[in-house]
Amino acid sequence: MYRQIADDLQRKIETGELGHGDQLPTEMALREEYEASRNTVRDAVKWLMNHGLVETRPGQGTFVVEKIDPFVMIVGPKTGFGLGEGAAYASEVTKLRRKPEDSVPRVEVQQARDLVASELELEDGSTVVSRHQQRSMDGTPWSLQTSFYPMRFVEQGATDILVAKNMDEGVVNYLARTLGVKQVGWRDKITVRALEPAEAAFFKLPDDGRVAVFETHRTSFDESGKPIRLTVTVYPADRNQFVVNVGTVPGITADSGEPSGRTSEKIRSLV
Repeated sequence: MYRQIADDLQRKIETGELGHGDQLPTEMALREEYEASRNTVRDAVKWLMNHGLVETRPGQGTFVVEKIDPFVMIVGPKTGFGLGEGAAYASEVTKLRRKPEDSVPRVEVQQARDLVASELELEDGSTVVSRHQQRSMDGTPWSLQTSFYPMRFVEQGATDILVAKNMDEGVVNYLARTLGVKQVGWRDKITVRALEPAEAAFFKLPDDGRVAVFETHRTSFDESGKPIRLTVTVYPADRNQFVVNVGTVPGITADSGEPSGRTSEKIRSLV
């Protein structure tokens, strides 16, 4: 019986009778509509939840899951697993007919521990500056990004990285202009893990493990081979995909590995 109820509710979702973001009828209303017991109705809703069709919001009710148009990131020599920062990031996203939004950075001075100390080749407890931003696309929370910089840059005169404001030129270009510290390369690492509670709240996702996140670590290097920045970016797997192109690919320029003449939404490839 619960499968009959679940199938009927699924049909209503797929036909649009229950739109994405709509609230399901209350448990009492469903019991009356389907002439079913409380446990049967709960089993039907649980089935829909397990199949990613609905979600329960504490204190609010059960809602049809919002349909999200995934953003397909082309991974190539120019971008790696990232879309740059500041105006460069906004430009790349806009090219793909999406609307980017960045929060004002939250700037903190903190001690480098574990990953940060290791990647920046600093002693444990050394001081670093972190710049944390929330990124949205088309009004939907899309990624979280935190960049860490050695405090020596501030001591040498690059004090603007302590200011909580967006840098249109990007911090990398700012460091090159003010200190002559140029990024000549980077190393990207990518892992997959479960959502943390704060991330689940920001992305409006359940924290029960149904949706994983990609976490990328980008360590940038200057001309002497010293690390100058560590950027950690979190991408939920339900709205981000990565496409890796090698060699000559239709619609891709041979020299850059970037899209040429068509948007990434049209490229159906891997997650």
